Amino acid sequence: MGRAWHHPEVQQRLPSLLDDPIAFAHRGARAYAPENTIEAFQLGLRLGATGLESDVWVTADGVAVLDHDGLVRRSFGRSTPIAQVTAAQLPAHVPTLAAMIAQCGSAYHFSLDLKDARAGQLVIDTVREAAPALVERLWLCADWQALLPLRGQGAKLVDSTRLAKLKEGPERRAATLASEGIDAVNLHHTDWNGGLVTLFHRFSRVAFGWDMQEPFILERSLRMGLDGVYSDHPDRMMDAYRAQVGAPHPVVDP
Repeated sequence: MGRAWHHPEVQQRLPSLLDDPIAFAHRGARAYAPENTIEAFQLGLRLGATGLESDVWVTADGVAVLDHDGLVRRSFGRSTPIAQVTAAQLPAHVPTLAAMIAQCGSAYHFSLDLKDARAGQLVIDTVREAAPALVERLWLCADWQALLPLRGQGAKLVDSTRLAKLKEGPERRAATLASEGIDAVNLHHTDWNGGLVTLFHRFSRVAFGWDMQEPFILERSLRMGLDGVYSDHPDRMMDAYRAQVGAPHPVVDP
């Protein structure tokens, strides 16, 4: 099914659904700083990214924290799941969601992969308390069915999947997301082409693509009309963005 959707490379940029496509610094400026740290997030913003991306886990005492694999490294090579330790027991480099917002502000879009069944509601509640204006720029990513309880609270909901997993086909999935109130779909960049982006836009669903590290991939993806791109290299991403879209408008809190 995946091959049937691939067409020759789009040369003229197709329209995106968002007025300003979002440039997400994946795990912060991961290529230049330790991933998912305050340093990496701040660097991503300094390099021009209009969005940040991370993964959310929940500690034993119910605190949302940002980390990729959800494990705390112990001595002798042992690891403990974040769910089994308290926030106070985490290594210093693992930030809580609240601390990240306190250090980085809230003038950006924030894409978060929900790694714990408790994470979605906790993220919304934490952000609403720390920076209410950021809630409408939250993009919460998971399997679409897991996101249904989070509808109607202001955050954007993103079906994070792969094209090969859409057994019912892309058009049926787009229609389902529209009818169920799921705002967006996020696929690997190799799954996308201009026709598929247009299909999801026809159902008014936002289209994101991830794992874009090379300039030619970023430029091609933006030409397809994608509404958001993710990269470990915010500097390359923003160069491609300016070349294909123009200078992004700054994200500002009301």
